[in-house]
Amino acid sequence: MKRLIYHLGLLLLVCQVTFAQQLNLKEKLPMDPSVKVGKLKNGLTYYIRKNVEPKNRAQLRLVIKAGSILEDDDQRGLAHFMEHMDFNGTKNFPKNEMVNFLEKNGIQFGADLNAYTSFDETVYMLPVPTDTLAKLDKFMMVLSEWAAYATLDHAEIDKERGVVLEESRLRKGAQSRIQEKLLPVIFRGSRYAQRLPIGLDDIIQNAPYDAVKRFHKDWYRPNLQAVVAVGDFDPAQMEEMITKYFGGIQNPAKPKERVKYEVPLKGGTEAIVITDKEQPYNMVQLYYLQPEKKQITAENRRENIMTSLFNSMISQRLQELMQKADPPYQFGSSNYSSFLGNLDALTVFAVAKGADVEKALKTVLDENERVSKFGFTESELQRAKMQYKSGVEKQYKEKDKTDSENFVEELVGCFLNDVVMTDIEYDNQFINQHLEGIKLAEINALVKKLITKENRVLALIGSEKDKASLPTEAQLKGWLDNTGSKITAYVDEAVATSLVEKKPNPGKIVSENKIEEIGVTEIVFENGLKVNLKPTDFKNDEIKFRGNSWGGNSLYEDADFMNAAFSSMIASTSGNGNLNASALSKFMSG
Repeated sequence: MKRLIYHLGLLLLVCQVTFAQQLNLKEKLPMDPSVKVGKLKNGLTYYIRKNVEPKNRAQLRLVIKAGSILEDDDQRGLAHFMEHMDFNGTKNFPKNEMVNFLEKNGIQFGADLNAYTSFDETVYMLPVPTDTLAKLDKFMMVLSEWAAYATLDHAEIDKERGVVLEESRLRKGAQSRIQEKLLPVIFRGSRYAQRLPIGLDDIIQNAPYDAVKRFHKDWYRPNLQAVVAVGDFDPAQMEEMITKYFGGIQNPAKPKERVKYEVPLKGGTEAIVITDKEQPYNMVQLYYLQPEKKQITAENRRENIMTSLFNSMISQRLQELMQKADPPYQFGSSNYSSFLGNLDALTVFAVAKGADVEKALKTVLDENERVSKFGFTESELQRAKMQYKSGVEKQYKEKDKTDSENFVEELVGCFLNDVVMTDIEYDNQFINQHLEGIKLAEINALVKKLITKENRVLALIGSEKDKASLPTEAQLKGWLDNTGSKITAYVDEAVATSLVEKKPNPGKIVSENKIEEIGVTEIVFENGLKVNLKPTDFKNDEIKFRGNSWGGNSLYEDADFMNAAFSSMIASTSGNGNLNASALSKFMSG
């Protein structure tokens, strides 16, 4: 009777634990406790995290939820233009004084100091030294000047027109021309299609001064801004500086509504053929558009892990095809990720061999259909899990070596996407609790949600010289809708258990010499091999190897030069021992 009560009690406990885990998945993801998140009275958000890698340095960001998508019709290109103007005179740094001040403090314009404007955001980047509090205080003033105090001097505006027009001219290559044709199809008539950040040359050249000032007044305001600071400093002092420099900035009396524009999902399939005289090769891009999936809850995080596993497994299959003696394409990839605005996308990409677009496209389509119809295998899933877990474990072991730039970029994303950044302790624990519980049936069910016949955009981007031999849009759609009729299930080859069949006999050391000045130990083996060993504390769990042999291409006759030049690359991509490249990749996945 006691044993029965014990087993019933144990069963009840297991059920309670399982139920608790299910409840936990509904909880919101927690922000990294090392991050101080706050909001000033004027609505400005700030993120502060102390991090000492590298020492005496910090990464500062000013993030504005305003980009080219918010431009009026007479402002197309002025969001990007406004970004430029912040470097050409502010309240406390007239004309070029800001750039001069920063360069005197070792911050080089372009290499360190920079900014970018996209559809939905403008971000200013400032990596700074933190060796003195006075300097750090001054750098925070710079950030606040960008946020609100651009002078927008008329003479400076006119001077900058030529700079931005030259940048526009340099961008007008094949990629820009292709984008101008492709993006309206992907964005399906949404505002995004008419608001490329580079804008229109005529507006940049002739926009009234008031148009620039109007954009600044409407959108450079604290309730659309965030300060992100990560680095080797006192967080309390940083918070004081943010309050000091940003707390007094005012929002407009009647702020303009910050509309969140969306790309409509209209169903169906669009196809487009684009050729350009400067496009060097032919490629196909297939987008399966999906509503965005934000990581808000633990359940969202679990779904995101499942997507990562999918990406890993489908990429491995496409990589295997590239290792064939006669591969169907030069390069192929498939990846699900966030896309733009309210959309995510599974993007399938293949570079054709010459003009053989049909073979490249049908191959990746067949692989999509194969995994949709038959699913992945258990062995593939286990390898993907090992690879994913290995990546998280590596981050966990190196948690005190993580560069501040990694944290600051993730926190920028937190503000722009209204999500949180979990810490590595949480991530590691989450993986240990939930990764193994992800079942093959769940992954295969996910595949059917990602690969559908709705909301697809298929683009062929080709060379003008091959235009006559390229398929039409109708042919592309036909291939897309009639694929996979003869496919069979994927067979996963057994994975090797070792790199070498027989371990070599150990050699003998004939000499050992310590070079104290540089902390290197030089070892020479009896076969003449020389090894230099140097312990470092750059990483906690990493050993790097590099081998060199004197001679190289210079030892070969002219007739063999090209073969010799490519031999090392071929060897490095051909596997190891009895393992071909695909088998080696599978072996190393864990």
